[in-house]
Amino acid sequence: MLLAGSLLVGLVLAPHALNAAARYEPYAFTRFASTLGSPGSADGPGSAARFWGPVSVASDSAGNVYVADKYNDSIRKITPAGEVSTLAGRAGSYGNADGQGSDARFNGPTGVATDSVGNVYVADNWNHTIRKITPAGDVSTLAGKAGSFGSADGTGSAARFWFPWGVATDSAGNVYVSDFNNNTIRKVTPAGEVSTLAGLAGSGGSADGTGSEALFYGPLGIATDSAGNVYVADWHSIRKITPVGEVSTLAGVAWGPGTDDGTGSAAQFSFPVGVATDSAGNVYVADTYNNTIRKITPAGEVSTLAGLPGSIGSADGTGSAARFDQPWGVATDAAGNVYVADTYNNTIRKGIRLAQLSIVSDGSGGYFIRAQGSPNFTCQLQRAPGLSGPWSTNAPQTAAASGLIEFHDPTPPPGQGFYRTVQQY
Repeated sequence: MLLAGSLLVGLVLAPHALNAAARYEPYAFTRFASTLGSPGSADGPGSAARFWGPVSVASDSAGNVYVADKYNDSIRKITPAGEVSTLAGRAGSYGNADGQGSDARFNGPTGVATDSVGNVYVADNWNHTIRKITPAGDVSTLAGKAGSFGSADGTGSAARFWFPWGVATDSAGNVYVSDFNNNTIRKVTPAGEVSTLAGLAGSGGSADGTGSEALFYGPLGIATDSAGNVYVADWHSIRKITPVGEVSTLAGVAWGPGTDDGTGSAAQFSFPVGVATDSAGNVYVADTYNNTIRKITPAGEVSTLAGLPGSIGSADGTGSAARFDQPWGVATDAAGNVYVADTYNNTIRKGIRLAQLSIVSDGSGGYFIRAQGSPNFTCQLQRAPGLSGPWSTNAPQTAAASGLIEFHDPTPPPGQGFYRTVQQY
């Protein structure tokens, strides 16, 4: 019997067929907070919490997750244990007031991001502003003026946005904004100085190029990597912007919606909304109309992590067994987990990276069974002479930063033999 809070990962191994691995699907998705399909605004642990239209998620270095809870006009915080609280704003009370915690007001927030010192940034969509929340919950307006839309660069309230959707930060504390109705990508310094990094206000399109030569068409989710590149969910494609403003299309085709995996323009998306990156330079995509979560390698190779195109639902599971209902936001954490704002299910999902198993001979009749997963993950090895058991269990081990655990079995089960792992989450 499996313990609560664990996942079973199986691999069938024949002693005379070393290095033969079973089919591998790397992420298992479970509910992290809220009950699927139940809108509301309640704080509380796990399934007791409620959201209403969560559209964006971000994580911090401590493993907390922040949520732009759009129709509750609030920013929510989820601890690593799944405890949900309201960081700022108040459900049922929209506005544009700065202030402390529940005294502050938002109007349809759509984007959320964090920086290295614990500040949270918000694309306050219907207010046309970018807001900043300190770790203590003190809310201020970093740039833009509530109720005044436009495309002006400038500092603080002199700048103008037009339905800004997404925000992301870099290591220098700059904030990048996908300015949806202006079809541009903006940059905001820590002092609130706004400039246009790429795109041309009032001109929609899909052209690659540098600065204002590049064109976007309703850019939505936005993310950065450690090298200072910016990634944008743009119509049916994912765009990449270098620190000097050079725009290219990483994957997808602007006017070609679809479901295909592949490399670069051979891959297809259908109205992707959310993007995120990990420390290895991979890009994760909430492929909204396909109801799937996708992954793009630095070389532009696209695969599907979870969900089944054309199949709407709310099922937890691994790979194609999982179901989403228009996921709009995606984020990653330092441990390699993936978080999803499953918008129409009004819930936050968590994807656990499962261990990939391999086996090599120890040269003396036994085997080394290796589990490669996320940094610091924990799992147990089980073995049996047949699938029906009986299963014997090793003591749990925790991986180092490399994400590798090696189990040694000097006396493997006779015959074909089976190994599997139980992975803690």
